[in-house]
Amino acid sequence: MTQARTDSDYPGKDLGLPQSGSGSLASLGRRIGGLAIDWAAAYLLAATFFGSEALASHLTFMAIHIVFIPTIGGSPGHRILGMRLHRTTGGWVGVWPPILRTVLLGLVIPAAIWQDGRGLHDVIPGTVLVRA
Repeated sequence: MTQARTDSDYPGKDLGLPQSGSGSLASLGRRIGGLAIDWAAAYLLAATFFGSEALASHLTFMAIHIVFIPTIGGSPGHRILGMRLHRTTGGWVGVWPPILRTVLLGLVIPAAIWQDGRGLHDVIPGTVLVRA
């Protein structure tokens, strides 16, 4: 049996996040915008160095996420749009959770299934994308 949502509930409340402002759950619009920025960058890099192969842009996209999430707290698209990735337990996201998250994101389906305001690509590795 599921519990009905009340007016005081908001996305991210169950994760201990604030309702709005810095540290609150990133909105779907910001997420899609960040994804678009990252895909555009991946496509341009892949086209420049590997031609216009779809696999090259897909792997470049994944490499961007794997390199930048642990080092700057998010992908370039995340950071440009004012987001960062955290562990749900708090603190630095580490190295392995971003790798797992990126592999799941690359599979697409886990990113399309949502729970607690996050895609399964965030739920499974225990990460959350928040406003910076």
